[in-house]
Amino acid sequence: MSDKIQITATETGIVRVFSVDIPADEIATFAARNGRWPLREALGAETLDPKHIEVFDAADLTGVGLAGYLTEGHAIPEDQIEPLRARLAAQEGTLMVITSRAFGGTAQTLTPRAPLNLIASFSEPHDPITFDALPDESARTPEYEDKPQRKTPSDAAMSGRVASVVLLVLALLVVVMVWIAS
Repeated sequence: MSDKIQITATETGIVRVFSVDIPADEIATFAARNGRWPLREALGAETLDPKHIEVFDAADLTGVGLAGYLTEGHAIPEDQIEPLRARLAAQEGTLMVITSRAFGGTAQTLTPRAPLNLIASFSEPHDPITFDALPDESARTPEYEDKPQRKTPSDAAMSGRVASVVLLVLALLVVVMVWIAS
């Protein structure tokens, strides 16, 4: 396979399925990370996290099938699976499922080669982010409202301010009287 796959630093939610043309008894050595990593080399990846890669024998999916595994295990919507259902059902031998997280947010160009063959790419569903109003008035604070609300001072606060001004004026008068008397 000579097609290039562009991975952006912000890629999320993409699930890629590859057939891997190796016998089932070689899966462990192909996927293992000890010095040389054949899977990474065949994918042509710079950065690769094995925690987000699955390499397995298609026979392991007996009863569920690859389509069922993708819808149930990776939440791929049926409308993406349906056009490829026959192709997915026909897969035999070794398969690899790799998610966007495997690339660790590193922009890179994959150059997959034998024994890899891209079967399909799918998008996990993304729930849109919404910012609804808070459900209860007591949960809202004025600094987050559309129009800031200013509290009016209470009568007690106003009386305290008036008393403070009066005391300040009286203190000044006492100082002036003491100064004149001396």
